[in-house]
Amino acid sequence: MLELFIGLIVTIAVGYFIVKGYRPAGVLLTTGVLLLIITGLLGHDVLPSKIASTGNLFTDALEYVKYMLQYRGGGLGMQIMLLCGFASYMTHLGANNVVVKQFSRPLSAIKSPYVLLVAAYIVACLMSLAVSSATGLGVLLMATLFPMMTAMGISRPAAVAVCASPAAIILSPTSGDVVIAAEKSGLPLDVFAVQTVLPVSVCAIIVMAAAAFFWNKYLDKKDNSPMERVDVSSIEVKAPAFYALLPFLPIIGVFLFNGRTIPGLELDIYTIVVLSIFVGALTDFVTKGFKGKEVLEDLESCYQGMAEAFKGVVMLLVAAGVFAQGLMSIGAIDNLLHLAEIAGAGGVALMLILTTLTVAAAIATGSGNAPFYAFVELAPSLATKMGLNPAFLIIPMLQASNLGRTVSPVSGVVVATSGMGKISPFEVVKRTSVPVLCGLITVIIGTFVLVPMVP
Repeated sequence: MLELFIGLIVTIAVGYFIVKGYRPAGVLLTTGVLLLIITGLLGHDVLPSKIASTGNLFTDALEYVKYMLQYRGGGLGMQIMLLCGFASYMTHLGANNVVVKQFSRPLSAIKSPYVLLVAAYIVACLMSLAVSSATGLGVLLMATLFPMMTAMGISRPAAVAVCASPAAIILSPTSGDVVIAAEKSGLPLDVFAVQTVLPVSVCAIIVMAAAAFFWNKYLDKKDNSPMERVDVSSIEVKAPAFYALLPFLPIIGVFLFNGRTIPGLELDIYTIVVLSIFVGALTDFVTKGFKGKEVLEDLESCYQGMAEAFKGVVMLLVAAGVFAQGLMSIGAIDNLLHLAEIAGAGGVALMLILTTLTVAAAIATGSGNAPFYAFVELAPSLATKMGLNPAFLIIPMLQASNLGRTVSPVSGVVVATSGMGKISPFEVVKRTSVPVLCGLITVIIGTFVLVPMVP
């Protein structure tokens, strides 16, 4: 249990220093490297099996930092930089102002920004059917819906929380988590996903939307959060009205180039954003009378946005990844697994214990997949020993891993959206905490109602 104790102490220290105003990237990177070094001193493997060791525990820790710079900087980090660059370009062209102006007119009849917040949250949840990555979806929403939400009067923290939380509940029946959960439950995918997971998910989303309405309203009043609703008549619009379509090109592309809408044509999000930037530049080129020099100068705003994203968001993601690896390599997750195995409890208590441990691991590591993949391996054997239906244990764990990630200040989606929104990750977590708690309770109740405890 020494490893679990060390992991807990370091996690508390991380929270303390970030709350005290220390730079989050530096805190996470420093503590992550420290955990990796302690891991080596305790005799554990510092690096995951897919990364070759350098032969020295100190340089192994630095090797993992290099790996994260390559993996997250060149993968997810590049996606974030492209989307942030695209968002900056749309702002520079004036397309975002056109969107606000156009959408403000029909939405002006809705006086409460919190009704708009609920509508935006539901739209964001539906987007999770098309974008499987929680962080990718959060960044996409920050680049598209976020400017409109804040202009419509939704406070900045509340708008960021909406962008950070749609992947908290699984809707897609074909996501990797659901496929594995169905296999471990011993049920056909369609039965497991559609007849059990989906009804629970829909109920949880409804409850979370209602909780978000009241919780954000309460926090805005309590914290005196500035409401940025703009006077439509005061918005200066220099771009043509059809520019309102440009900021939504990545979303349109996600649905258009999914391999099913146009059979055989499937593009990943990177290519879709590059295509969106190209279409935006080409449109601007034609609109401005083929003034190539001016169009190329405008594109500089895109590159500048990418640079700002690397400094403010991508390095946070790299640091968070190093910290998460430190917690996992030191054995904190293995110790949680051991606690689950030795828990001599009844069926209901065992389900609650496994769900709680999954949430705790997701919060600590910032990952939704890793804790679930680790804990789900226990469920079939524990269910067999106790004569339980494996699905009764697995469904709450499946949802809990994603819910826990949404309230983790070191998760990729929280770090990325808070960085783009220029607020603290802890402010986002505060905003998502109550809706997530309500969603978790709904998932547990839904499991009791829809899933038999025994086979």
